Amino acid sequence: MDIVFIYDTFVALLSGVPLTLNLTFVAFAIGTVLAMLLALMRMSRIKALDATAHAYVFVLRGTPLLVQIFLIYYGLGQFRPTLQHLGLWQFFRDPYWCAIMALALNSAAYGSEVVRGGLRSVPKRDVEAARACGMSGLLLFRRIVMPIALRQALPAYGNELILMVKATSLASIITLMEVTGIAAQLISSSYRPIEVFIAAGAIYLIINFSLTRAIAMLDWQLTPHLRGPAAVGDKMEGGNV
Repeated sequence: MDIVFIYDTFVALLSGVPLTLNLTFVAFAIGTVLAMLLALMRMSRIKALDATAHAYVFVLRGTPLLVQIFLIYYGLGQFRPTLQHLGLWQFFRDPYWCAIMALALNSAAYGSEVVRGGLRSVPKRDVEAARACGMSGLLLFRRIVMPIALRQALPAYGNELILMVKATSLASIITLMEVTGIAAQLISSSYRPIEVFIAAGAIYLIINFSLTRAIAMLDWQLTPHLRGPAAVGDKMEGGNV
């Protein structure tokens, strides 16, 4: 095991981190918006919306992300004349946007179930109390339902963010030079896959550890009622000083 080579490889792979993070956060942000829309469609009383969202989730969760990337990047290329006529070819010819699209659509399917679970976990008594105070519609959703649902869904949705980081490695199959794409190049030139993958794994581990701690801190901030009597007592004592 060549430690010096692993270090040099680690440094070389750092050049792919910005693209990895870019793919992660852009796709995750788009996927989050779509997940909320799908969750609301699933919880609506309109059968057509519920059936459409249910079918979307079933298909996207039931097929591999790798297949979805291939279908978007290579499959839609079969319809180039139509896409050119619609002015969409510049979008679908770019591997970056194809990767973003595949990652976001896949994340939305999983995230929608997490969001739906969070919304369904809101206690009915809280909603009824808010209505008794005169809240309704968007105000009720913004002030009561959404904050409670966010706290309930955050741990599971944080896992979706971690999975998104690892899923970006599949973008290398459509020529994107993120961490795994650069690792593949280094392997083809050095023929030392073990050392290269150790360095790549270390980078993903550092990224995911940082995100895990950030999510844990956010969860801690959003759940002061779960910190125990000691924490509450200390806060009250500090306020009395």
